[in-house]
Amino acid sequence: MAAIVRLGSVCRRGFTPLLYQSTLLSRPLAVPHKYQEQSHLLTARIHASQALNAGPGSKAASLHWTAERALSILLLAMGPVAYCSPGPVIDYSLAAALTLHGHWGLGQVLTDYVHGEAKIKAANAGLFLLSTVTFAGLCYFNYNDVGICKAVALLWSK
Repeated sequence: MAAIVRLGSVCRRGFTPLLYQSTLLSRPLAVPHKYQEQSHLLTARIHASQALNAGPGSKAASLHWTAERALSILLLAMGPVAYCSPGPVIDYSLAAALTLHGHWGLGQVLTDYVHGEAKIKAANAGLFLLSTVTFAGLCYFNYNDVGICKAVALLWSK
């Protein structure tokens, strides 16, 4: 049950708000229907994905969340290292970390916005294909060209 508070009782010292002279500060969330005597509460549907192979007592979601945060911190640390000492190890590490970071991020977008069994399977297959092509492309760029670190340095130098 929502409480109704008059704005005048909140502003006792003579302060009058510009837009709300004597209106209500908060309104109840129940909206009465015109043709019925019952009130209907405003509700929203929340879509939550279930972790694969996760039971009610599983720690898979917690471990995944921790891994995402650890990868984000690792990416923050890789920036200065890549600037100070560029090399093939850092280039391939950046390729793997950036691909995994993007894969997990786009996976969360798909979880939030794609619904239905067939659509989810098709979207996940497309995501795996995109992640595979991204990683292969970054590795190809590292092997056959200057590498990620030197490419970013060349972009900044111009």
